[in-house]
Amino acid sequence: SSGINAEYGADKMKRKNGDIASMSEGKKERKRKRLSFKKRKSTGNLGSLASLASSVTSVETVLSADEEKQENRVLDRAGHISGGPPPLTPRTTSISSKTRFYEKNKSLLLDFKREFADEAVGDDETPTNSPLPPPPPAASTEVSSTISDLPLPPPIAGRSYTVSVALPGSICDNAQSPQLRSYLAGQVARALAIFNVDEVVIFNDRPGVKVKGTMFEGVTKKTNANIVLARILQYLETPQYLRKALFPHHPDLKYAGLLNPLDCPHHMRATEVAPFREGVVVKRPVKKGKGSYVDCGIDKEVRIDKELEPGTRVTVRMSPESESTVKHYKGVAVSPDTPRTELGTYWGYRVRLAESFSSVFTECPYKDGYDLTIGTSDKGDLVEETVFRHFRHVVVFLGGLQGLEPVIEADETLQEADPRTLFDYYLNTCPNQGSRTIRTEEALLITLASLRQPIALNGMRD
Repeated sequence: SSGINAEYGADKMKRKNGDIASMSEGKKERKRKRLSFKKRKSTGNLGSLASLASSVTSVETVLSADEEKQENRVLDRAGHISGGPPPLTPRTTSISSKTRFYEKNKSLLLDFKREFADEAVGDDETPTNSPLPPPPPAASTEVSSTISDLPLPPPIAGRSYTVSVALPGSICDNAQSPQLRSYLAGQVARALAIFNVDEVVIFNDRPGVKVKGTMFEGVTKKTNANIVLARILQYLETPQYLRKALFPHHPDLKYAGLLNPLDCPHHMRATEVAPFREGVVVKRPVKKGKGSYVDCGIDKEVRIDKELEPGTRVTVRMSPESESTVKHYKGVAVSPDTPRTELGTYWGYRVRLAESFSSVFTECPYKDGYDLTIGTSDKGDLVEETVFRHFRHVVVFLGGLQGLEPVIEADETLQEADPRTLFDYYLNTCPNQGSRTIRTEEALLITLASLRQPIALNGMRD
């Protein structure tokens, strides 16, 4: 047995050392295949390492060629600026397909870095660490293709005409809860602000209910819908930083804080710089003839030229910052119509209460009254078929739950009950309606949207 084991061990060592003389033909063939496979595998690994080294070398060549190309481009641009001849740029050699993708991304990255550096430094400064100087200024004969280089549009002219809306306060009686009543008033306020309405008149369409006093007088037992609607509309129109000083706590304003804000141009932020601001006169001792101090929602109070009672809302024209002092700014009290007439800026709406339908005309705040009156009804004419005339002050009437005709009939002071004779235009702003009734807040949006273009085209501008 020892001899057999020795012979087996010797044969094993021969096969391990590659001696295949004593193997069978099948084992010999399998051994040859294994050896050839190991040889090809080792050769392939060496080849892949060699190709990787060559690719790294080609990438380094491309990087050095790109850097040389960028330097030549800098010298070329500097030569054009100084007036000298541009130097010759050597032609780069072709690169392999494996490095083209890297070269493309590298050029995009360089362009992004150059653009970012130019934007961070500005037009008047040259970056010290930037590889490229700022590009030369474009010639005056070329047309710029960027928006920032285009000439600024001319300033918007002032708007002298006004737009008024008259609607009954009884629409709030249709709301089932105080929350829905406040939400309805918020919808009306949003529509007025979106379409630049300058005045809203809340008239009483019920002869038995008398509307007296101002909007700041509270309602004791039974709430008056006209006053509730007017109070909420005026609250939403007031800038947020003035509401605490102008509006005391009242049950009608309990849910006004949940309504959507108007965000009008005169609802400014504390850091916003503007030529006009809304403010309230504060109670502060001032020498006689030195004006008053106004809180305009900024870091310091504004001293105006007029002496006004504390708690009065005022529109202030802000003086240049050079005229301000360490303790306060300086300004001039102006009319609330000044931003609209001078700059064309919408400056909110005024709220007015009328005891009846006819009081809308007789108590008009404008000197010559409304020179254009428009009534709305489903029995009126189409807007597309109407030719409008020029005007300075237009008023648009909307009806209540039963329309505009019952409101006119209920007014005893009117001798003529035909609405077509009372208005200059009697229009149907929503023909072929799919619902039997249109709510007043919905009719307000539809009407103002339909009349927006005719009003803008026919409104007289000074």
